[in-house]
Amino acid sequence: MIKRIAPLALLTAVLIGVLAYSQRATGPLKVSGFIEADEIRIGSRVGGRVAAVLVEEGATVAKGQELVRLEPFDLIESQREAAAQLAARQADLDRLAAGYQPEEIRQAKARVDQIAAQLEKLTNGPRPEEIAAAKGRQQAAEVELTLAQRTLDRASNLRDSNAVSQQEYEEADEKMKSARANLTVRNNELQLLEAGTRQEELDEAKAKLAEAEAAWELMKNGYRNELVRQAAAARDAAQATLDAIGQRLDELVIRSPVAGVVEALELQPGDLVSASGPVMSLMDNTNLWVRAYVPENHLDLQVGQRLPMSVDSFPDERFACEISFIARRAEFTPSNIQTPEERSKQVFRIKATLVEGLDRLRPGMSADLWLGEIEQPSAKNADE
Repeated sequence: MIKRIAPLALLTAVLIGVLAYSQRATGPLKVSGFIEADEIRIGSRVGGRVAAVLVEEGATVAKGQELVRLEPFDLIESQREAAAQLAARQADLDRLAAGYQPEEIRQAKARVDQIAAQLEKLTNGPRPEEIAAAKGRQQAAEVELTLAQRTLDRASNLRDSNAVSQQEYEEADEKMKSARANLTVRNNELQLLEAGTRQEELDEAKAKLAEAEAAWELMKNGYRNELVRQAAAARDAAQATLDAIGQRLDELVIRSPVAGVVEALELQPGDLVSASGPVMSLMDNTNLWVRAYVPENHLDLQVGQRLPMSVDSFPDERFACEISFIARRAEFTPSNIQTPEERSKQVFRIKATLVEGLDRLRPGMSADLWLGEIEQPSAKNADE
């Protein structure tokens, strides 16, 4: 009896061993993990006082949507001033680049001719006819003064006898004074003509002519290249100033860099936020993935392979994922995934990116990756 039982026990032990080995070699057909997403902390480079909070916690936002506005204070006025400066510098550059107008050139030439004629007149000195005319005016002034003096003397004598009024006497006195002043002017005029042109007058006229000729040549030839370059540099500097102010104003509006959900927001109008400090956090729900840990004996995986995923919320559905990362080093099984007895086994962390179901799945959902239904990577993924 014992001899019959021994072969049966031996056969049973062999079958158990084969089954155990088969189960150990095959392992689980799925691994568990959680759906995750990028958490993005958003802030402003400049900081400031909060003017308005445009979203609420839990709100779904689009890429580029305004979330928070900060107070601009005096930046708006600075922007207007910078725009005015840019317009002025641009006008200067346009004027220099276009050169002088034909009418301006003609006026400059006329001024040269006028000053040249004056210089020639000064160089030649007064003509005899001019001196003779000046003498005639001087003699006439002497006669006028003599007559005025006689009229005044007669009025003075008659005033003593009350033959003329006080008003008539004063009028005669004014005429005499005017005649004396006129004679002084005519004497000076004659003296200047007889003395001729002074050297300092010639030098002054020559300097004016040289200045007028230089201005005329400049107008004919246009502005120098260095002046145009300086004007262009001033215009560029004004543009840079305006752009910098515009960038600062743009930084006062905090926008969402991605489409996602507002995860955390504790901000009110009037709050002060620091420069480059986070003001809220977003969950990027356009890029979801599952973080899981694969046992070493199931590591026949490749980046780019597709495999199905299931979640408890939709138990009858499978969602396609694509392996986007496989760790190069092994690690111990995390305690929240495997039993304590299996933590000593080494596993490799993988990342499987969802390619469908993004509108239905949410970060934090528990998920199962089915390793037994892996698809081979496409040629494009294999090349990458």
